[in-house]
Amino acid sequence: MTSTPTPLAPGAPLPVTDAAALRARGERRLSLRADVVVVGSGAGGAVMAYELARAGRSVVVLEAGRYVPSTQFTEKTVDMFDKVFQDRGAQLNTDGDIMVLQGRCVGGSTVVNGAVCFRIPDHVLEVWHRTHGLTHLAHARLHGLYEKIERRLSVHENGPHELSANARVLMTGAERLGWSHKPLSRNTKDCALTGFCFHGCASDRKQSMLVTYLPWAAAFGARLFADTRAERFRLQGGRVVGLDATVRDPATGEIVCRVDVTADRYVSAAGPIQTPILLMNSELPNPSRALGAHLALHPSALVMAEMPEPIYGWRGATVGSYVDAFEHPDKGGFLLEGGMAAPDVLSVMLPGQGHTHVEAMTRYAHFAATAALIHDENVGRVSWDGRDKSIHYRIADVDRPKLHAAMKAAARVFFAAGARRVYLPAFGDGLIETPADIDRVVDGLPAGPSSVRLISYHPQGTCRMATSATDGVVGPRGEVFGARDLFVADASLFPTSILVNPQMTVYALSNYIAEEMLST
Repeated sequence: MTSTPTPLAPGAPLPVTDAAALRARGERRLSLRADVVVVGSGAGGAVMAYELARAGRSVVVLEAGRYVPSTQFTEKTVDMFDKVFQDRGAQLNTDGDIMVLQGRCVGGSTVVNGAVCFRIPDHVLEVWHRTHGLTHLAHARLHGLYEKIERRLSVHENGPHELSANARVLMTGAERLGWSHKPLSRNTKDCALTGFCFHGCASDRKQSMLVTYLPWAAAFGARLFADTRAERFRLQGGRVVGLDATVRDPATGEIVCRVDVTADRYVSAAGPIQTPILLMNSELPNPSRALGAHLALHPSALVMAEMPEPIYGWRGATVGSYVDAFEHPDKGGFLLEGGMAAPDVLSVMLPGQGHTHVEAMTRYAHFAATAALIHDENVGRVSWDGRDKSIHYRIADVDRPKLHAAMKAAARVFFAAGARRVYLPAFGDGLIETPADIDRVVDGLPAGPSSVRLISYHPQGTCRMATSATDGVVGPRGEVFGARDLFVADASLFPTSILVNPQMTVYALSNYIAEEMLST
């Protein structure tokens, strides 16, 4: 067998079994056997499936979301949020002030993200080494994994032709202020620059798991199941011996087929919200009481500015440039990422109601936007009552000054670039008319929850990696403490927030865990 990944032909469908196929076959019960079963088909699950299948293991991948091929990506927000986002894009924390966006489809969040690629910052990895004892995640080993994955996924720094007018506004303002800024790196190949990354890439230029690692895994025999929700792992004598799952009609939720999976090893790569719920539902040991805890949401505040001339900022790479002058915790602990989306996506971030809002939308071509992302503390948790999930998260008191500093920096960048006015995503007054008003408006925001509308694209934590069962959920090789042959391979492993977009680090950690599994 060759180890060189072969790309999927444009428009070619994946060999996926879904609810419709099982209903057509009249299947009501299904028993599957494999060397490894992987729950989730996003960044962690797809890499895991490919690496194991390439090594000759028989692999089954279970995905709770639909299989939506790129030929069905309509670039209509309501349609795509309904088809490919968790909770149709309406997944919220319990306070209702943070939208937690996750993909729920074959390919997971990699299908609907902005294609942004960062390696873990050295200062974050040093904390993992020093504070959490994860010295096995050596710089050299991760560096090698990053390099391999970057080659496979065509990761490159945005060229001049890929930088939108929105990205250039951020860079112009940063340049005038003397702040460090750079083009972002993305996993795209010959990007069509349509600006619809969050709707799924209709041209297959974004190198998501849907068009890379999953078809590569299938080429080596991995079997893919969509509409298939893992319900619980069965534990016997401290070892996982089976997995119960249900195949559900994606429109109605009706159970079409019950599935029993037996394997030598099991991997949960369902993400930092769903993986802990699956483990809770399986009643696995939790001696550290860390399961579901230590949630970081890496929240971002979308700051918008009205420019004097139309810039049509959503045309081009969705996320193009960033300001890294404040990345290190000693300098602020936040990033500004220049990202803009189509009017129907960001309209909810503009102020006003009725006529006022409509009037603002008529000037949408003039707007620029940046996401102000903070390096947050792991103060949240995910809970499960047997039927419903809850995402408990409020920004920690120590993080609120970071959020305010990030919004102030965003406003200063925009005014330096020539903005007429700046809009904060505040529930109350968030309009900044002049640079002199920045501190007054930001410092005047109410304390506590529901002062600012926040977005989380990157939940992390909830099954953190640790050196002992008293400190975390999984060990240094990714195996769950107290549940032999069960591994976790997603961003729930992170012991801390990593500040930057996490997809590359999820790829690298999943590859690392796959190598560890293959070595024993």
